Amino acid sequence: MKIEFSSHFLDKKEEILKYINDFNKQGTVLYGGTRNLIKTFDVSDGLVINVKAFKIPKFFNQFVYAYIRKSKARRSFENANYLINHGFCTPKPIAFIEEKNWFGLQKSYYISEQLEMDLMFRGLTTNTDYPGFDKILKAFAQFSYRLHEKGIEFIDNTSGNTLIKKGEDGRYEFYLVDLNRMNFHQNMSFELRMTNMAKLTSNEKVLKIICAEYAKLIHKEEHLVYETLKQKADNFQYSFHKRRELKNKILFWRKKKKL
Repeated sequence: MKIEFSSHFLDKKEEILKYINDFNKQGTVLYGGTRNLIKTFDVSDGLVINVKAFKIPKFFNQFVYAYIRKSKARRSFENANYLINHGFCTPKPIAFIEEKNWFGLQKSYYISEQLEMDLMFRGLTTNTDYPGFDKILKAFAQFSYRLHEKGIEFIDNTSGNTLIKKGEDGRYEFYLVDLNRMNFHQNMSFELRMTNMAKLTSNEKVLKIICAEYAKLIHKEEHLVYETLKQKADNFQYSFHKRRELKNKILFWRKKKKL
C-alpha cells in the first residue's frame, strides 16, 4: 500500500486511515456511479473529508497504473497541489492511497476537504435568472483566461466540475474538481483554449457573456471567439449524445441477450 498525506493533515492521518479501512460500511454517499464512489466522513475538530474511491482498473490497466502511468488518485492529488501552488482553487488535497498486489493497482482513493459551495457551474446553464448571473460568468471568463495563460488544460472541464463560492468581499471563487486529467503547456493556442471550454455548455446566453469577456482579455474580435466556441460546443454535444445513444443500444442488446 502506498500512502501520501499532505503535511497540513498529518495529525489526522491515523483517524482518516481508519475510515478508509472501513470505507464500505461508513460514510455518507455523495455520488455513486458505475466508475467511482464518493463519500464524505466527519472527522474530529469539524473537518469533513471527501473520499473518492476509484473503480479497480481492468486487468491490463492494473499493471499500467502500477508500473507505467500514475494512478488517477495520485494524479488528482498532485494536480490539486499544482493548482494551489499556481494560485487557483480546488478543495484542499489531503492524501492519496493506492493498494496493489503482485500484478498491479487494485483500490485507490483520493482524499480532499469537503467544500461547502454556493452553486455548481451547471446551475448557471439551467437557470439564467440566477442572482448575479452576468457577474459570475464574467468572473468565470477571467478565471478561465488566467488558467489558460498559465498553460493549464483542464481536460474534464464540464459544467459539473467547477464549484462556485462567493467570498465575503463579494467576489466569486471557482474551485475545480475531478482533476486526474490535466495537461500543462508552455503556451495554449486559441483553438486549444476554445476546445478546452467546449464541454461546459452550448447555452447561447451563457456563452455570449463568457465570450464577450474572454475576447477583451485575449484581444480578439468578440464574434470570432463566440462563433468558434459555439461551434465546438455544439460539436461536442452532438458527439456526446451520439455516443450515449449508441451505448444505450448496446446495453439494450446485452440485456436482451441475457434474457
